[in-house]
Amino acid sequence: MKTVCVIPLVLALVWPGVAPAQVSAQRADSLEREVRSLRARIDSLEVLVQRLARQGRDTAAPADELAALRAAARAAAQRSDTARAPAGQAPAFVDRGRNLNQLNPEISVASDIRFHATREQPLQDNVELREFEFSFQSALDPFSSTKIFASFEEGDIEIEEAYAYWTALPGRLRLDLGRFRQQMGELNRWHSHALPESEYPLVLREFGGEEGLIGNGLGLYWIVPAGGGAHGTHELWAQVTLADNEPLFDAGNRPALLGHLNNYWQLGPSAFVQVGGTAMYGENPDADLKTRLLGLDVRFTWRPPARALYRSFTLRGEGYQLRRDAAGAVQTRYGAYASAQYQLGRRWYAGARYDYVELTPDTRQWIVTPHLTWWQSEWVYLRAEWQRQAVPVLPGLVDHSDRFVIQAVWAIGPHKHEIY
Repeated sequence: MKTVCVIPLVLALVWPGVAPAQVSAQRADSLEREVRSLRARIDSLEVLVQRLARQGRDTAAPADELAALRAAARAAAQRSDTARAPAGQAPAFVDRGRNLNQLNPEISVASDIRFHATREQPLQDNVELREFEFSFQSALDPFSSTKIFASFEEGDIEIEEAYAYWTALPGRLRLDLGRFRQQMGELNRWHSHALPESEYPLVLREFGGEEGLIGNGLGLYWIVPAGGGAHGTHELWAQVTLADNEPLFDAGNRPALLGHLNNYWQLGPSAFVQVGGTAMYGENPDADLKTRLLGLDVRFTWRPPARALYRSFTLRGEGYQLRRDAAGAVQTRYGAYASAQYQLGRRWYAGARYDYVELTPDTRQWIVTPHLTWWQSEWVYLRAEWQRQAVPVLPGLVDHSDRFVIQAVWAIGPHKHEIY
């Protein structure tokens, strides 16, 4: 193949018609640089042509190298995915995949520190290392995953959650097995550092324990296949756990059953509403105790798509009835909360919550909690909170107290402030 020299052609196209006297020095320098660049490209092409000619390659019709690479990859895959098996036996599959999660789970840490002051003791016990939560998450195999949450709180390490779950089971089911926060209403499932306030609602702490309701057992989750659109989306949880919760079952050792139905409707591009119901039942024969818990939760959220980063509003509430039958003596108590939160800007949220619970059928406690939250970034937020509460001391006598709280929360790792 003959090399075509393009330099004379370029010079003939550029220089004719342009008198040397009319060309400025700057234009001449530019044309000279362009000619040098073309000369260098021609030299490189000559070297490439000579190399291909020595290899006997057809430079006029280059081969389809991509198709050849694909064919080679298919042949290599067939050789590597099957291992040689003895005669009469099916070839065994050999997994050549490389999954770093097999050795390195996703690790995250969330820190929650609070500074507070009360009117009675303004300069005492002002710092609380609320919690340091360590999260370990990983895909165990293509069919199951695991989540483990360990919290360091008040000098002790506690396993808050540790469960494996299987998805895509027959019938569109998901199976959870281990220790997990139970689906009682909406906020009980959330981790404390992701709550819209600094603490769980009073009714969840009073009926389920200081950290809410946590159970050891198994759970099934199912999305109802019918629905969608105006008919809504409907989810069902069924959980069987050990009835060892102190407030509900007096630390029993029999199974307890919990069911939760959540119904979700999209009201438009900017708003949705969800309504859920919870029912739980368990027994403790050693204490001759039967416990039933019924709950209703409601949430409305408004977030306009055009300003989703700057404006939103959420209104939520939960109410519960707790009925305990101890040796024929029936006691029924009620509790509820209602909260609202409005987004003032991209980083500012203001809200308030009202808690109410019956400690006994004759004594009641309530708390009002206004708060202001500033999200410094996705990883860090600061919250200022005022808690005004009324605590019964004696029948007919109520003690009012105030507490001011500054909360600092930050997180590292891939799961920033994961709700659950």
